Amino acid sequence: METELITKFKEFGLDDKRAADVTKNKKVSKSFEDITAVSPESHVDDEKKLINLHALAAELKGSDIPKINLVVIAILDGRLKSSLQISEAAKYVKEKGESATNEELEVASGVGIELSDDEVKSIITKSLDAIEAEIVEKRYSILPKMLGDMKKVSELKWAKPSLFKPIIDEYFLTKIGPKDDRDVVKKEKKKKAPTAGASSNKGVVEKERSMFTEGFLGDLHKPGENPQKYPELMKKHLEFTKGQVLTRFPPEPNGYLHIGHSKAIMVNFGYAAYHSGKCYLRFDDTNPEAEEEIYFTKIEETIKWLGYTPWKITYSSDYFDELYDLAEELIKAERAYVDHSTPEEIKAQRGLKDDGTLGGERFASKYRSRTVDENLKEFRKMRDGEYGVGEAFLRMKQDLESPNPQMWDLVAYRVLDKPHHRTGSKWKIYPTYDFTHCLVDSFENISHSLCTTEFRLSRVSYEWLCDELKVYRPAQREYGRLNLTGTVLSKRKIAKLVNDHYVRGWDDPRLYTLEAIRRRGIPPGAILSFINTLGVTTSTTNIQIVRFESAVRSYLDATTPRLMMLLHPILVELDNVGDDFREEVEIPFQKGLSSRKLTFTKHFYIDADDYRDEASKEYFRLAPGQPVGLMKVPFNVSVNKVVKDDNGNITKIHCNYDNEKKSKPKTFIQWLPKDEVIKVDQIRIYNQLFHSENPSAHPDGFLKDINPDSEIIIKDALVEKSFELVKEKSPLNVPNPSSEFNIKEAAGNETVRFQALRVGYFGVDKDSTDDKLVLNRIVTLKEDSAKV
Repeated sequence: METELITKFKEFGLDDKRAADVTKNKKVSKSFEDITAVSPESHVDDEKKLINLHALAAELKGSDIPKINLVVIAILDGRLKSSLQISEAAKYVKEKGESATNEELEVASGVGIELSDDEVKSIITKSLDAIEAEIVEKRYSILPKMLGDMKKVSELKWAKPSLFKPIIDEYFLTKIGPKDDRDVVKKEKKKKAPTAGASSNKGVVEKERSMFTEGFLGDLHKPGENPQKYPELMKKHLEFTKGQVLTRFPPEPNGYLHIGHSKAIMVNFGYAAYHSGKCYLRFDDTNPEAEEEIYFTKIEETIKWLGYTPWKITYSSDYFDELYDLAEELIKAERAYVDHSTPEEIKAQRGLKDDGTLGGERFASKYRSRTVDENLKEFRKMRDGEYGVGEAFLRMKQDLESPNPQMWDLVAYRVLDKPHHRTGSKWKIYPTYDFTHCLVDSFENISHSLCTTEFRLSRVSYEWLCDELKVYRPAQREYGRLNLTGTVLSKRKIAKLVNDHYVRGWDDPRLYTLEAIRRRGIPPGAILSFINTLGVTTSTTNIQIVRFESAVRSYLDATTPRLMMLLHPILVELDNVGDDFREEVEIPFQKGLSSRKLTFTKHFYIDADDYRDEASKEYFRLAPGQPVGLMKVPFNVSVNKVVKDDNGNITKIHCNYDNEKKSKPKTFIQWLPKDEVIKVDQIRIYNQLFHSENPSAHPDGFLKDINPDSEIIIKDALVEKSFELVKEKSPLNVPNPSSEFNIKEAAGNETVRFQALRVGYFGVDKDSTDDKLVLNRIVTLKEDSAKV
């Protein structure tokens, strides 16, 4: 009986698998048999209609329903299209029985009600606006609820459910910015009870967990386990790699790398290193219009700065000849064709609007049916410069019926009559990323092609092209990218900031390019440790700047020497000691580092913030009638008299050195010997460049969100002379005991770092000279530090 049904269902139009699947469930099988009996068509070719008829059978579950033919006919003539319509239509005929009519069925199942994308967006936006305050308060924790609530809105009953999530996601992003650590609910881990006889770990520094052994990277396949359409290709691959992990970091040399790229660098270089493998630095240089030599140089320097050494440095342009040959092979296999459609026409053929979003039915180019000989002739004319830019493209002949846009006849080669920095004027055509990337991965025997999730859909076309050309197929795997909220990382937006002089350049310390981060003084080990703590998953990681700075602060706390620095120095004179008074004071730089000696004399400086004309209960520092301690000085000092200029500014404070009575002060303050100081020409205090978490959401554009106090310059500050010793010995390369990422840095201004006690962490800016000291504040001492 089952075999007869399968045959019957196949004759009706089902393929072998679906016919067998339907018969596995007796109730569904009975209903589908009933459907075939009342169907006005004995054979259905339309796959979508067959799926809908199967859905109707699953809805009926073997029930004997009169007038079910009304629903079947409505599916076959295209009036019922969605699963919701079919479900509502089935409910209607179940309830009405013999009294069911076509007119009422259409009303019950929403036939003819079609909401445009804009109408759906308007209804959802209006509903969300009504609870905007709740959304701002509860943030992303209520997003899943919103998705469910929108499905209950009566006006949206017949809208396409696939539209809901993108619209709601966009609304949340605009109103409250990307997800950040406030939206991460951390589960508390139960502490394991110590085993009997176990030794105490008190005082032992706990090492970081490794991102290479857990999450996305921990679940990756082993070399040789990635599947192949042609298994014999794996043998040749393993002969080359000897079973080692082989990865690549493939930047486009068209701009400076930013903080997000540090994760990609660490994932690719770090994963290979962790498994004793190798990683290429491969420049994806297929667009000579946008590439400049400075970018190649800076990218290579940045990778070295982060502590990684490429196994080989290669270029996509190294393989232009091989890529061209494979393009001809693709044509000969009838899997590519030369298209003379305009770029706008190609978008329309792929069902895309001008902005790249879906917008219509896909259809084949009129050039798609060209013969192999025609295509080879036309492609060689492209190669020989007989066509101008935009007049001809080589497109891959893929699958226009696929639900994946990466299979809609992607462009493989385009005309670009532009000299290349490495190949000169040899080429008039250049391959696209979609054609180049997977093939060069194959040429270089990559075992793990690791990229961000924006390329997830590309995995299908990546594997398709390798298989069509019968070359080794690397395994592309996608992880979530790293974003930093409260700033911009787009090359276009950073270029706007640079070109319009909102910042000094691509390395301005207020930006989050890796050049800027380095200039600011952030050590590379702090970046790697930070990324390691985040781990690697398939979800995009949105992190607030304050969280990143907290990680940097923690790293610097363990690795930088302490010095005293006064932002607003005031001279102090001790009235009760002689001119030759001197006391030597020894102060440690930092735990584990050596000490330095300062001379306490009759004249010294304190900071203006450490003095007030009147004492109070909340104020513990120097004031008339309130003595104060000086760091590491044996006795307190107390105010005798204060000298001010005509404007009321303090020029000198006269004090006593209370060396005849030992008393504990309320606090200790910084001080500097008058003759053992270095004048700081500029201290640049950096605050966030933008006011909000999502500058791009500003209604007047991201430039209107700029914080005018993002940089404050302080002149005439003083730092102790021991700074020279720190500078001489830098980079100190003091290891962080809690991190496995202690990078040995090469000497440079940015490696001269110190903690200015009670002020913050500072580094030397590249603008410094032998005669002019310029310091950048790297981060504050505490997260809640007040602005200077």
